Amino acid sequence: MKVLVTVKEVAEVADDFEIAGTEVDERYLEYDLNEWDDYAVEEAVQLKEDGPADEVVTVTIGPERADETIRMALAKGADRAVRVWDDALEDVDLLDVETKTNMLAAVVEEEDPDLVLSGVQAGDDAFGATGVSLADHLGFQWGAVVNALDYDHEAGVAHVHRELEGGVEELTDIELPAVLTIQTGINEPRYASLRGIRQAQSKEIAPKTLNDVGLDADAVESDLTLTSMYEPESESDAELFEGDAGETAGRLAEVLREKGVAE
Repeated sequence: MKVLVTVKEVAEVADDFEIAGTEVDERYLEYDLNEWDDYAVEEAVQLKEDGPADEVVTVTIGPERADETIRMALAKGADRAVRVWDDALEDVDLLDVETKTNMLAAVVEEEDPDLVLSGVQAGDDAFGATGVSLADHLGFQWGAVVNALDYDHEAGVAHVHRELEGGVEELTDIELPAVLTIQTGINEPRYASLRGIRQAQSKEIAPKTLNDVGLDADAVESDLTLTSMYEPESESDAELFEGDAGETAGRLAEVLREKGVAE
């Protein structure tokens, strides 16, 4: 059984930053593995450790810089990785769901996994639609917002718990091949051990262009255009008291009296 996990590198913005055009200046960005994908990787690795899976492969859409993030997934137990990038993507401001689906589907069709795991959403664009769109494109069964998973290898069925609105949980059986989008809390993602980090350095990260996966530049023509970026104005009435403990306590008492809270 092969499990493929879609993995995304997301940017985390520093507390103080500057915007250059329609982007946050690169100096203020740090990159890391998307939180939801971290849980998906852990779920795949547990399937391998428990026996049903014999290989875990990750696939990422991203430039060479993303290799460092990908290796963290490899250090946690994934066996190898595929990274898709192309010069045609360099000037794309924001990849829409259809574009990402086209590229991921091309890799899935080449890898032919039994199960595809994806994070429910990404911490940057928060679309939350790529996993389900991928399943629809492939003609796979799917389950979204999965917070518990048991796999019956003999029956080829995934028993999943899905988190629905209003605190309702659904228990359903999904036949493989399937795409499941994984919710945070389904497990406890492990830290990459020193041994795992060392082993990850020798694991394969296969870079692929659009041509390598059977696509052309037309496949990445996004319907989304990023027109502007700005820092929203704060509407908070919060007041920061400065000084030592005595001064701040005195000022707080004055404010409370002014507001009628203290007598």
